[in-house]
Amino acid sequence: MARDPSLSKSENRSAAAVEDGLRRANAAMENRHPDKAERIARDMLATDPGQPRVLHLLGLALLAQGRAGDAVVPLTEASHARGDAMVETHLGIALRQAGRIPDAMSALTRAIERQPAFPFAFHELGVMLLAQRRLVEAEAVVRRGLDVAPGMPELSVLLGGVLLDRGDRNNAKVAFARALANAPQSPGALYGLGAALMDDGEFARAAERFRQALARDPSYAQAGVSLGICLLELGHRKEALMHLRAVAKVGPQFYAKALRALASSAHGQFWLKPSDAAAFLDSGPSG
Repeated sequence: MARDPSLSKSENRSAAAVEDGLRRANAAMENRHPDKAERIARDMLATDPGQPRVLHLLGLALLAQGRAGDAVVPLTEASHARGDAMVETHLGIALRQAGRIPDAMSALTRAIERQPAFPFAFHELGVMLLAQRRLVEAEAVVRRGLDVAPGMPELSVLLGGVLLDRGDRNNAKVAFARALANAPQSPGALYGLGAALMDDGEFARAAERFRQALARDPSYAQAGVSLGICLLELGHRKEALMHLRAVAKVGPQFYAKALRALASSAHGQFWLKPSDAAAFLDSGPSG
């Protein structure tokens, strides 16, 4: 039976409309207008509810607006329709941000088995395993990711962090150096190498790495804390206090870290009471 030519033309118009809508929605995302991308995606789904690429894009637009719980539904539907590693990874991220940790782990475990591989799936799962202190599993997952994407600096930085936590400083340094070879400006790699050096008591070399990390990312508060610790150990109290006071203003978490660094330094001033060290930071977090 001959195919109706008018049907073929209609299908072509429909496909062209989908491509145009996706192009406009992706452009909105690139221009940091996820709300606009959401509207475009919802308009498209009102006409054809089952388009997996549009469902995926809608999920990403909702994630970009901080609406992880809302993003789970379209990403789940897209995952069922397409079942590829990228969609599974984004679903895992949405589930994690929504506080559904076991479900997130399941999605990411599926994602790393999909082909073609999506390297960020290994990174995301590795981060979650590290957060749960499942260090052996985290290392195995990250090494699998590096087999897939050996030049991805984020994976090498993460491997370095896992190895540091496992007490393997020498191999951690190798991992951070590998990350820097691929991304010389990476604040995470610079910080990680500094942390490994600091653990070895090489405070001057560590301080230089922390300075470099802060130069690339002035908001890197943890690098400021670690730099302050190194400077205290090196006897550079004035500069150390400058960095610790700056970090203390970031928020309660970093105020506490700065206070601990100041109060516990082997080469710092002896504080009779923690409140004396706190007063020396000038002021605590506002509010």
